[in-house]
Amino acid sequence: MPFTPNREFKSFPRIVTTAQGAVYHTQDGREILDGISGLWCVGAGHAHPKIAQAMKTQIDTLDFASSFQVGHLGAYQLADRIASLAPPTLDRVFLVNSGSEACDTAMKIALAYWRVCGQGQRNLFIGRERGFHGVGFGGISVGGMVNNRNAFGTSLLRTDHLSATYDPKKQAFVKGQPEQGSEMADELENRIIALHGAANIAAVVIEPIACSTGVLVPPKGYLKRIREICDRHQLLLIFDEVITGFGRTGNMFASTTFDAIPDMILFAKTVTNGAAPLGGVIVKRSIYDALMNGPPHLAELMHGYTCSGHPLSCAAALAMIDVIEQEGLIDQVNALAPYFEDAVHSLAELDQVVSIRNFGLAAGIELKAKEGAPGQRGFQAQALAFKYGVLTRAPGDTLVFAPPFITTRGQIDQMVDAFRKAIQGTP
Repeated sequence: MPFTPNREFKSFPRIVTTAQGAVYHTQDGREILDGISGLWCVGAGHAHPKIAQAMKTQIDTLDFASSFQVGHLGAYQLADRIASLAPPTLDRVFLVNSGSEACDTAMKIALAYWRVCGQGQRNLFIGRERGFHGVGFGGISVGGMVNNRNAFGTSLLRTDHLSATYDPKKQAFVKGQPEQGSEMADELENRIIALHGAANIAAVVIEPIACSTGVLVPPKGYLKRIREICDRHQLLLIFDEVITGFGRTGNMFASTTFDAIPDMILFAKTVTNGAAPLGGVIVKRSIYDALMNGPPHLAELMHGYTCSGHPLSCAAALAMIDVIEQEGLIDQVNALAPYFEDAVHSLAELDQVVSIRNFGLAAGIELKAKEGAPGQRGFQAQALAFKYGVLTRAPGDTLVFAPPFITTRGQIDQMVDAFRKAIQGTP
């Protein structure tokens, strides 16, 4: 099982059998509130009838079509729809199957772009400490979660990393964006570009909010400052919005929320409500146009996957975008977010809690690490939370809280109560 202590799981299996709305049901008949939207992806709630019907109709119409020199209308309709929702100038879409594939795809597009521009020496990527960009070799190269990299270090691409945006001395219990800290972005110019030279850097790859590592929220102005530095030194900027895309920050994309527009956006997860695997890269028109060169009988980008633009996934995504718009899910996020913020920060009173970070419908509750056993308290609290009726994850000693957009205030209260019991139950 991925990212799972397999031996422990086989001793205490946690098996879910059905799901509806914000609730899972287990083999033994218990209800488990979904505190992490499946895995950051089920924004509209489980078993949404419009998405299910769209997929049922699609499989009876066209179950599969390769995207290699063949096409189907669903992929084009979805690309057009996503382009219409993206920030200005980003209007070309490459479809893949996951966030991991989206990251590796964007990195390959960056390399190919600089090569056709006559700057093939640009092959260094800049990530950020505590960042997560999937599990491909490109993603773990720019990623900054140490345990994800340890076993594979000899096969990683050339990278350097910005410091994480979290300052525990100043930001431990800040609600929303920290007011101070935008100057952290200057490290890109003052250290990294000064060390490596802008002419050798292919792209900067960062998440607007580093969610997988425990919801590290950028200080106000930080992302705009990164954008300005990239413009000044002609660096490509890639935002990984696999988690923040399609509503979780109160806009369709966090790029809009934070008023910083990158050159490429990675998306996945919520785009299909988790009902089918789908990811992609939204690319600036200027990058696309630069690649549309060479002999007309040859592929301009030698890249893709068997299931790129799979008909079932495209049907699910088109239906999910309809649901987001027609059912006002982003309005629901904005309406619920203040209540969610106050509820999660009520846990600050617990002795075991050393930090709480939040934005939109995402929060990280960091627990005091046990001496000599980092991650153990988080693991125990995660298991106890399931016992008390809520699904969460614990990267290290941080419990992640990211409910579906349709979650009620009463369900938020139930989840916070379960978190409180779970945290207090860790000695």
